[in-house]
Formats: sequence, structure tokens, C-alpha cells
Amino acid sequence: MMLPTHAFTGLLLALPYALAIPEFGSAALVAGFLGGVFPDLDMYVGHRKTLHYPVYFSVLGVAVAPIALLTPSLLTVAAAFFLLGAAVHSVTDIFGGGLELRPWEATSDRAVYDHYRGRWIAPYRWVRYDGAPEDLMLSVTLAAPLLITLEGTLRWIVVASLGVAIVYTAVRRILPAIAEVLFGRGLISSLPSPVLAYVPARYLDE
Repeated sequence: MMLPTHAFTGLLLALPYALAIPEFGSAALVAGFLGGVFPDLDMYVGHRKTLHYPVYFSVLGVAVAPIALLTPSLLTVAAAFFLLGAAVHSVTDIFGGGLELRPWEATSDRAVYDHYRGRWIAPYRWVRYDGAPEDLMLSVTLAAPLLITLEGTLRWIVVASLGVAIVYTAVRRILPAIAEVLFGRGLISSLPSPVLAYVPARYLDE
């Protein structure tokens, strides 16, 4: 699933808490947003493996959440919703597509790496690929209550993220062709090893 979908999910996880305990509302919402985004920072360094922890994030999030409910503080609330946002991101990527350059072709059996079991989890493809029409529909559905409820900077972040989601969906299927022009085999093979290490494997496999 695309990044805005994950960001909205993290915000939506924190929204009920923010409404119920407004003194920690901003901390919960910002942490949920950052947790929803965080796993995809591994985009160019072992994507869906380096920072995706479907088991460990889930265990930590479930462990810290009761503390945030019973003894709320800035630290416990932020930690709980960051971990929950990262956990849901890591888990829901399993229900999307694989890691191939053109995920709508459904040729990859890798969705998210399970560090606990030491193996890749195969994609379910309920959302066929990041930026698919159903992914955009999910983003819009998640964004709707946020747009109604949030105010100020966070609301504008939702608006901007929704704009990114719309544009990304519109261009998603032409991105591989653009990537092939920009990262042709000749260019990739000429890159120094330290730089080549950061080229996603899907470009090397084509």
C-alpha cells in the first residue's frame, strides 16, 4: 500500500484516544502518523525487511498501549501510538502486492519479512499494488474522518497527503518505464559499489 494510506491509518488509530484525552491528543496523533510512515524509510535499504517488523512492532505496541491508557504521559502515549502505527503498517503490507518492479503482474512471493520466523511472508494482494485504484479508495475512506475531525496543521497534512495519493495513483503504472529510462542497465552497472547497495533489488532483477 502507498505511504499516504499508512499515514492515514496511523492517524486514525490515534484519533479516538486524542478525542478522549485531548491533553495528549497531539502527541498521540503525531506519533501515530510517524509510526505509520516509519517502516517505509527502508525503501532503499532492504525494503519491507530493514524496518518492517510485523511481529515485534505488534508485540511492543500491545505491551505499551495499556501503559498509555492507565498512566498516560507524553512518553508513553507517543511510544504506544508510534509502535502501533508501525505495527499496523508492517502487517497491512502483507495484504498488498509484492516487491517486483511491476507488482500488478504478481510475480513476487515477497510481501514483508518476518524477522521472528526468519522468512518472507507472501503477499495476499487484497490491494493488488501500491497506488492501485482500491488503494486510493482506501486512502480516501481513511482520510474522510480525519478531514472532518482534525484542525490546523494536521488537517493540512491530511489534505496534502491525499493530494499525493491521487497523483501517485494517476502515474503509478508508468513509473516502471520512467525508472527503466533513468536507471538503465548501463547506468546501474556503472555505479560504484557503495551507491549500488542502495539501488532497490527490483531494478537489479529486471
